[in-house]
Amino acid sequence: MPSAAQVRAARALLDWTQDDLAGAAGITPQTVRLLETGQRVPFVRTLRAIKSALETSGVAFVSEGRGEGVILFRADSEDE
Repeated sequence: MPSAAQVRAARALLDWTQDDLAGAAGITPQTVRLLETGQRVPFVRTLRAIKSALETSGVAFVSEGRGEGVILFRADSEDE
């Protein structure tokens, strides 16, 4: 499941607000805020919804030996 740092980084790559992510994942903006600030560990189903919403938009989550991160695999429509 994605970490809070990965969720923040993924939103930044997509230029999404917390409200944007909440809408795409079908959760409340407060849930996104609490996850990203570490104030609450969400249910697994919530993390799955967040991960799915971000992956559908082109984000890939990376967890390797030296750390974790995110990669954006979709082309911006402005560049086409």
